[in-house]
Amino acid sequence: MKRISISRTVMYTLTAVYSALCLLPMLLVLMISITDEDAILKNGYSLFPEKFSLYAYKLIFTSGSQVIQSYGISIFVTLVGTTLALLITSMAGYTLANKNVRYRNLLALYFFITMIFSAGIVPWYLMNRALGLTDNILALIIPSLLFSPFNLFLVRNFMNGIPDSLRESATIDGASDIVIAFKIYLPLCKPVLATIALFYGLDYWNNWWNAIMLIDTKDLYPLQFMLLQMQSEISMLNDMAMLAGTSDVTLPSESVKMATAIVTIGPIVFLYPYLQKYFVKGLVIGSVKG
Repeated sequence: MKRISISRTVMYTLTAVYSALCLLPMLLVLMISITDEDAILKNGYSLFPEKFSLYAYKLIFTSGSQVIQSYGISIFVTLVGTTLALLITSMAGYTLANKNVRYRNLLALYFFITMIFSAGIVPWYLMNRALGLTDNILALIIPSLLFSPFNLFLVRNFMNGIPDSLRESATIDGASDIVIAFKIYLPLCKPVLATIALFYGLDYWNNWWNAIMLIDTKDLYPLQFMLLQMQSEISMLNDMAMLAGTSDVTLPSESVKMATAIVTIGPIVFLYPYLQKYFVKGLVIGSVKG
């Protein structure tokens, strides 16, 4: 018993130390975001800043209504896009896991090929323009809506581990595929569905590419693109000031970068704890089974 207690204490201690080390980068980012820009240029990054300043956050939230609006755009796109992508992926995974579907292996091969080959940016852009996916909210959702083949195979492999007798019993009782999928399979697939929901949510939340390629109206800018544009403008103004020899006032480019990370990471930090209990189980089982 004493040996077990010592081992447990050592494991808990190592876990606590590792957790603290994982928190250090986030703490460093937070401290840099509230550090005066001159102190950063003088002393570099530090956990104990010489001079504090909230100017970076004031600069970000100067256009308060725009930040709030961009936050709303990003939240809406993430929620709608993740829900639709999750539905498409789960239905495709159910189809490929159904042994009664003909040519399901050929379909799986077709999806696998898309992981290796890509049409390129120009056909992607022309297709979106032809579909009218420019300068509207759908341009932030639909181009990224098609499921990821990697996530598809996670779901399929997870569903392959569900006994076929459940489907056969439900079919005998007169249940359709829709009923079997939504009443039996999807409730049993919560771990893997929560896992890919996190993947899709991260992709949509951090996606600025669709905005830079397809959006011209400022009111439709998602948060990531708006802050990216703000950082570019600050860097450009600093470069112009240096060239003009008027660098007495330095805009907080470094602290703004870190403040941007803090501002954008918020919703994902709150989302992850709710999905954490499913994450490892869904990823491991979905990768191994089948």
